[in-house]
Amino acid sequence: MFVSGAESGHENSAIPGTVLIPTRFVWPYGGRRVLLSGSFTRWSEHIPMSPIEGCPTVFQVIWSLAPGYHQYKFFVDGEWRHDEHQPFVSGNYGVVNTIFLPREPDVVPAVFSPDTPGGSNMDLDNDPFPRGEVIPRISEADLEVSRHRVSEFLSTHIAYELLPESGKVIALDVNLPVKQAFHTLYEQLGNHGSNLTEEELETHTISAWKEGKLHLRQIDGSGRLCPRHLVHAGPYDSLKDVTLKILQNKVATVPIIHSASQDGSFPQLLHLASLSGILKCICRHFRHSSSSLPILQQPICSIPVGTWVPKIGESNGQPFAMLRPNASLGAALSLLVQAEVSSIPIVDDNDSLLDIYSRSDITALAKDRAYAQIHLDNMSIHQALQLGQDANSPYGFISGQRCQMCLRSDPLHKVMERLANPGVRRLVIVEAGSKRVEGVISLSDVFRFLLG
Repeated sequence: MFVSGAESGHENSAIPGTVLIPTRFVWPYGGRRVLLSGSFTRWSEHIPMSPIEGCPTVFQVIWSLAPGYHQYKFFVDGEWRHDEHQPFVSGNYGVVNTIFLPREPDVVPAVFSPDTPGGSNMDLDNDPFPRGEVIPRISEADLEVSRHRVSEFLSTHIAYELLPESGKVIALDVNLPVKQAFHTLYEQLGNHGSNLTEEELETHTISAWKEGKLHLRQIDGSGRLCPRHLVHAGPYDSLKDVTLKILQNKVATVPIIHSASQDGSFPQLLHLASLSGILKCICRHFRHSSSSLPILQQPICSIPVGTWVPKIGESNGQPFAMLRPNASLGAALSLLVQAEVSSIPIVDDNDSLLDIYSRSDITALAKDRAYAQIHLDNMSIHQALQLGQDANSPYGFISGQRCQMCLRSDPLHKVMERLANPGVRRLVIVEAGSKRVEGVISLSDVFRFLLG
């Protein structure tokens, strides 16, 4: 059955009383005869599209849709097509475009046109997939294709490609006292630190400290110390090998070391490889061929990635670590170790995000030698965070630099692009509007998912 007329809005079957929203569909890629079909016509009707006056290669039609999630596709000269410049997923009808219309729009929805970009900036006040809406799922075949292509890319590119044109790497002598290293890290990097006593900071060297950590973490079942060697990679190792070394050894970076001699003497430190640098390579490579990775268009809530707050009644999975701002710093440090996480969301009584406390924040204790003047159980997380922040920063203000957030409905490619930015190791998943914490997705979560 063909629907006639394209100049005015048409209605589709909807619940009585539902306000329908006129929506323009555009096919800007030419053809002799273009038809539109979708979930709003139950895929049984084909809506003729008309060329725009003065633009014979651009076809359009306005169709009234009920609020909610819809899929659609174009029938061009006898062949089913989808627009790669608009959101799309793989479904029961092959690759289809998608559109979501909010239930109570304040304005007429944006028109799909050749100039409309396929994506949008993250909006934390509006969720395109409210709870109860059907979320598009990716097929196992598309998932395997995506994983295979990512693995193939990582296997055929080398660590040398990660080296920047210029940069700075801080290297410390293992015989340096921990106190001096602590202050150096705070001044140079603001990254990593210690909660040792003043005396321990004065007397312990880096090598002695690391040896002590080995005794605590590397003892096998027989009580013997398991030696742990330096995890490193060469400039010609594949990006996949570097990625696996980071994931398997649970480290933040892997040094890229090169030696001109055959016996490996006089090694040169070239770079510190990180997951964010590797992810940036992936994003850059697939940016203009996103259709080759169907998984990129999927909302993160529809794929098994990240750590999520358990739903009411769920007994499986580990508790999600969160703390109130009045919790002690000692409790935060203990939870970081016990939960084996690198950060903890700080929330109010409604579990809305206020801030985040990370292992890297420990270095703020080096400011004005605060570590020598405080007791961990007497300092709150709020007070500890103020050590590393501007005194004029208002409490409860979520810093764009500190708290990187996303929505459960954000597509994977948008999350990956955010995580590829330098210094971003995780995104806190929040509920639109309330900023209530729903989960956390980290760099390692993304790579474990992509590599299967």
